[in-house]
Amino acid sequence: MAPCYPCTMRKVSVFACVLCVDIIIVYTLDLGGILLKSCTNLDYNLFRQWAESGLRCTLLSAGATLYKDAADPLIRRWITVHCFIGSVYETGRLALFDNYRLDKFNSWLVGTVAAAVACLFWEVTLPDTNGESNGKERKQKARVLFIRVIRLSKPDYILLCGAFVFLTLAVLCEMFIPLYIGEVIDILGSHYQWDNFRSAIILMGLFSLGSSVSAGCRGGLFMCAINSLTCRIKVQLFGSLVRQDIGFFETIKTGDITSRLSTDATLMGRAVALNVNVLLRTLIKTLGMLYLMLSLSWKLTLLMLMETPLTGLLQNIYNTHYQRLSKEVQDSMAQANETAGEAVSGVRTVKSFKTELGEAHRYDVRLMETHNLKTRRDTVRAIYLLVRRMTDLGMKVAMLYYGRLFIQYGQMSTGNLVSFILYQQDLGDNIGTLIYIFGDMLNSVGAAGKVFEYLDRKSEVSIDGNLQPSDLKGHVSFQNLTFLYPRRPDHNVLKNFSMELKPGQMTALVGMSGAGKSTCVSLLERFYQPQQGHILLDRQPLQNYQHKYLHSKIAMVGQEPVLFSGTVRDNIAYGLPSCSMERVKEAASKANAHAFICKLENGYDTDVGERGNLLSGGEKQRIAIARALIRQPQVLILDEVTSSLDTESEQMVQQALACCPTQTLLVIAHRLKTIERADQIVVIDSGEVVEQGTHQELMDKKGSYYKLRERLFSDDNTANQ
Repeated sequence: MAPCYPCTMRKVSVFACVLCVDIIIVYTLDLGGILLKSCTNLDYNLFRQWAESGLRCTLLSAGATLYKDAADPLIRRWITVHCFIGSVYETGRLALFDNYRLDKFNSWLVGTVAAAVACLFWEVTLPDTNGESNGKERKQKARVLFIRVIRLSKPDYILLCGAFVFLTLAVLCEMFIPLYIGEVIDILGSHYQWDNFRSAIILMGLFSLGSSVSAGCRGGLFMCAINSLTCRIKVQLFGSLVRQDIGFFETIKTGDITSRLSTDATLMGRAVALNVNVLLRTLIKTLGMLYLMLSLSWKLTLLMLMETPLTGLLQNIYNTHYQRLSKEVQDSMAQANETAGEAVSGVRTVKSFKTELGEAHRYDVRLMETHNLKTRRDTVRAIYLLVRRMTDLGMKVAMLYYGRLFIQYGQMSTGNLVSFILYQQDLGDNIGTLIYIFGDMLNSVGAAGKVFEYLDRKSEVSIDGNLQPSDLKGHVSFQNLTFLYPRRPDHNVLKNFSMELKPGQMTALVGMSGAGKSTCVSLLERFYQPQQGHILLDRQPLQNYQHKYLHSKIAMVGQEPVLFSGTVRDNIAYGLPSCSMERVKEAASKANAHAFICKLENGYDTDVGERGNLLSGGEKQRIAIARALIRQPQVLILDEVTSSLDTESEQMVQQALACCPTQTLLVIAHRLKTIERADQIVVIDSGEVVEQGTHQELMDKKGSYYKLRERLFSDDNTANQ
């Protein structure tokens, strides 16, 4: 939560008052020191400065207690750092040089600025805010997710171990190259000796060759591990998605799913192989270079390390904004993909209503949102790079200045300075990479969190049953069902619904659109789980049956069947990899599909196209019926399957169904002849059974079915007379 404006102004006023009081204390102590020096002829020394710092800290802390906001941890830290940073600086200065010092005011000003920067760095990296617990929870969650990703990489441990070995060799070889460059410069600049020069050149060449070969092997092995892990993640994610219940796909957008499969799975694959590669390589190289730089000049090394807190502060601020914008870009891309996917999948509707320009405009709006977010993200990156380069430039100027002084004092050679500069250039980049890689790993782990969210999701429809009886009769009983869809939790589709389907009988469900007929079919297919009541199959709840066994005994053909890209044979034998050609042809003959299949260009090997768009509606319907009949199900569900069939095909399908006298048949139809042949007609209205019986019994009652027949079937009946 952002701090309120009055609170911020109170803190600013406290800082201003502390600065005013402190400058008075500083000049008072300085005046007292001058008088004391003139009276006692005592020299100004380091001990006195530390004593003054302690006195200032005590006085300011005691005086700040008069303010309400003085207990703020940020103010207490700032007072402490502000008072003692001058003494720390003076101690470091005396350790490096003996002949240069700042005057009193400049020392106080430098200390004030340095203290503010240090406290700002602390506040950004380790804030004392109400969100501290949330930050810890987020880091703990990121750590857990990262460990899970590492475990997923276990099958690739041989590749990763080999890559780590080559990584270490490449870093070690690369570290010594600048050292020998400096040695060559010293040899050329002093008394030239051929043996020393030759040895240095040969070693530098060997280290360069070893670094190049090892780096190539390392990169190849890591890329193999990345591709293997990414492929494995996508397979597991897709397997988890297809096992989810239908309600999940009704509440999630297709663009989100495709984004998880394409973008997030790839980012997740980079989390271990690529990021750990960069992290370990940079960490080993940084530690090694620090050791070599300390051996060359520990004074320049301390000077160079003064840049690290400022670099870390800039990187932390940059990571915070960049990661937030990157997440917004990913979400915007997912929305754009969703918009494009909707237009492509419904291209017939788009063309029929002539909304091509509207869809193009809608997609253009989504792309512009993504473009604007990318522009903001890239602007943040550009500003960050500008500030970083200005900081690096200032550090290089300071290092060259003090390096020249050290050479004059004889504390290091020219070759050592060249080697140090080469190390410093790499070290600055490595420190920035170390700080960045943690943010990038959090970004990758954030993508992993979205993937694991889908991987860990359990289907609301249980598939843990293990019942597989050898003899299934197919007696189905709906008992007091109450059901509502997840997307509409305030509307009961079925209310105390009860119905019985008997083996060897055909039951027809009749009702107005929206009465709940298709919902009954979906519940029998275990697409959803009813909130109340049970569906029994041979007196056993459906959830007790083994998932694959249940769907081999219950088959459904919908009004708009879905075919998959592939051959006709593949679609009829879908889910039956060992099915023979004889069974395929037999099922096609029962569905009156064999004749038109034989007329196709390649017969049963003809490609049906994407979603079967190379076939007509009636042809797709007959192939879907053949796909159901080939399984020889005990319970067969037909949902408006004859709506796309001609009279001859419908009669042949009815004859094929009549050849299975023990089969339980549930039919949803609007053709009167189909309903009249039913052994039982169940009339549904608003999710409740209002009438049931044979056609003649219900006609004699002249109730709901009689009225429904007059409204729904009068045109059909007239056409058939």
